[in-house]
Amino acid sequence: MTDYKKGLFFSRLKTVFGFILKYLKKLDKALLLAVMLIAALSITLLYSMYKNGVGDVYLSTVKVQLIAVCGGIVAALIIAMIDYHILAKLWFIYTPIVLILVVMTFFVGIQRAGADDKAWLDLGFTTIQPSELLKIAFILTFAYHISKVEKRLNHPFHMALLCIHGAFPLLLVVKQGDYGTAIIFLAIFVTMLFTSGLSWKYILAAAIIAPFAAVLAWTKIFGEVQKNRILILFNPGTDPLGLEYQQDLGLATLGCGEVFGRGLFAPDGVEYKQVPEMKNDFIFAYLGQTLGYVGCLVFVVLMTYILLKILADSRYCKDILGKAICSGAFAILLTHFVLNVGMVMKIMPVIGVPLPFMSAGGTAVLSMFTLIGLVMSTYFYNEHKTAFFYDPEKNKK
Repeated sequence: MTDYKKGLFFSRLKTVFGFILKYLKKLDKALLLAVMLIAALSITLLYSMYKNGVGDVYLSTVKVQLIAVCGGIVAALIIAMIDYHILAKLWFIYTPIVLILVVMTFFVGIQRAGADDKAWLDLGFTTIQPSELLKIAFILTFAYHISKVEKRLNHPFHMALLCIHGAFPLLLVVKQGDYGTAIIFLAIFVTMLFTSGLSWKYILAAAIIAPFAAVLAWTKIFGEVQKNRILILFNPGTDPLGLEYQQDLGLATLGCGEVFGRGLFAPDGVEYKQVPEMKNDFIFAYLGQTLGYVGCLVFVVLMTYILLKILADSRYCKDILGKAICSGAFAILLTHFVLNVGMVMKIMPVIGVPLPFMSAGGTAVLSMFTLIGLVMSTYFYNEHKTAFFYDPEKNKK
């Protein structure tokens, strides 16, 4: 190798390392670390279930979760490099693909054990839940829509278009029978509009319409099972061997760990309680059983930090597109968190909403990490010189 080629090689190597250092400096490391800690806890709990023979967990379940977490971290790091303006503008590529996958569930969808809806697609080597991907696509497209009508958001015509935009994915998952995901979409829609400068007149109108909408949903949309799951919350003990059984067992499992838990790997031959869907919707109950009140508190503190960090990042954003993306991410994580923990504690109905970064499921884990990648992109983009891809038109000011 000639001296010239050596010099060129070391120059390029220096450029690469320089970029990596700038990238790491600008990356929202605190947010990513908090998410990774919860994901590590999830893998530990699933492996504990496998070793203790509870929760219908196999070694393949743990491996899928580990692969999904590793893939999710890589995806989040890559997405953080890309200008979120470009990601939003490319909606015409990924949105049709996701919508096609969701529509396919109506024809060839499969029903996961313990679920009420056929919301999964069997790819042969694994299954995916397209509605999880639809959440990400909706946040990007809706944030982009809001950014385009920023100054005219409260104009009746544009508000009507925004409502149609929000209603489409919501009605799609309602038709699918996935009421838990429908609640998530509603939370995203309301939060993103509210934080984008929604007029108090629309807020007042929504407050007036809400009771009538609730009555309509109760009489025309909810089935008997969904109604009874809500009613038993107000009349505990009316169906202990039926719809209440899972929640009663989950609540007892959550509390049996007391302060420090029974341990992760069956110390002294301890027998662990079983709960249907423990690896998915009721993993919080297993957390309480094995690591007790202290373990649950650590998880709640980490989730609270993540939520507050996303809110802080939204204030750091310089435009409404970034703020809307962060508020959508906040809405998803908060709603998942509250509904799932409330479900285990029997203060919310069982609606099949996974616990963020904790419940087993490759699609859910990947979509959550993608969400974090988007938030990190809004944080990172303030110094676009360090990004691999950025929108030059955005910076012509």
